[in-house]
Amino acid sequence: METSVEASPKHLSPMLERLRESGTIEVTRRARQLKAEGRDVLVISGGEPDFDTPDHIKDAAVAAIRDGFTKYTPTEGTPQLKAAIIEKLKRDNGIAARPSEIIVGTGGKQIIFDALVASVAPGDEAVIPRPCWVSYPDIVEMCGGVPVFVDTERQHGFKIMPEELRRAITPATRWFIINSPCNPTGAVYSADELRALADVLLDHPQVMILSDDIYEYITFGRARFATLPQVEPRLRDRTVIVNGMSKGYCMTGWRLGYGVGPEWLIAAMARLQGQTTTSTSSISQAAAVAALKGPHGFVADNNRAYERRRDLVVARVNAIPGLSCDAPDGAFYVYVDASGVIGRRTPAGQPLSNDVEVARYILEEGGVAVVPGAGFGRSPYFRLCFAYADSVLEDACARIARAIAALRS
Repeated sequence: METSVEASPKHLSPMLERLRESGTIEVTRRARQLKAEGRDVLVISGGEPDFDTPDHIKDAAVAAIRDGFTKYTPTEGTPQLKAAIIEKLKRDNGIAARPSEIIVGTGGKQIIFDALVASVAPGDEAVIPRPCWVSYPDIVEMCGGVPVFVDTERQHGFKIMPEELRRAITPATRWFIINSPCNPTGAVYSADELRALADVLLDHPQVMILSDDIYEYITFGRARFATLPQVEPRLRDRTVIVNGMSKGYCMTGWRLGYGVGPEWLIAAMARLQGQTTTSTSSISQAAAVAALKGPHGFVADNNRAYERRRDLVVARVNAIPGLSCDAPDGAFYVYVDASGVIGRRTPAGQPLSNDVEVARYILEEGGVAVVPGAGFGRSPYFRLCFAYADSVLEDACARIARAIAALRS
């Protein structure tokens, strides 16, 4: 039998070709490479609290190990964790839920993945306000769906307006994705603003809603968290709430997220998850129960530190000619407008024609890793995370200021 000389096992799935690498991961990898080469680099590109996991949560994990709670758990999550999530929803959000409407996964990203893969058919549309978290459109496209972007404006706080949502919805719209507080802008939708969006969604009963609430506990000043099914209960049976332990509870490495949604979709997501990760860590689930049911005073303490750091960064950035930003109402990011430096040249004479080149210059010449706005679908901006010590943020802003000052007009 003749074999083609061109035959090779080195080919990948067409589905994989539709996936792009996260801009955050790409920048962080390059920064770590520079650090490995001996360069002095401050990595403030990732969205990770610098606070340690509270002791009572760690103690619960240690106790679970010592008690032998180290076996497989139900795919959808342990009964104890589901009960804690139900209690949390009632206490914090005024939402009633049943165990059959809850699924636990290895992080919020898996919950989003499960929901979209289980429900998006080729040609289905998902309305996504942008700038947006990098994974939403990629997962939609991986399923053969079509991301429909609505570009939000800085003067509107980077929030989608009701009339913009109404124009974006078509008969093919399957999902509307909303993230509040938002990554990367820190925008927080008020209850009144959500009410206006809900009025639009009530007119389109075919549209499912994915409410990414992962930054729920991180808000500042007068901003108050609300979620769509809390504001409008009639949307409850077509909304998937995505939440988890990583941000508010400082548990990024524990890899635990959860989803709350209609029973028919949660069952489909569990069937999908049963063929991928099955259940998440039993130890992490025991820790999550302690987190949800235990003391929450550390949340307010952390938020006071975040707000102080936010104010520090906003003041320093706005003092740099060519850069500007607004103070976010939530999460721990500032979205910096770099339009004032586009067109300038580096000391070596290279022009900066977009935010990707600005971010690369800040990394290579200033020694600070930030994420270009192109990764979030909106230029010319870059995202700077302030979930780091004050001294680190002071140093980072000073380095950025020196790098920008060195540019030639």
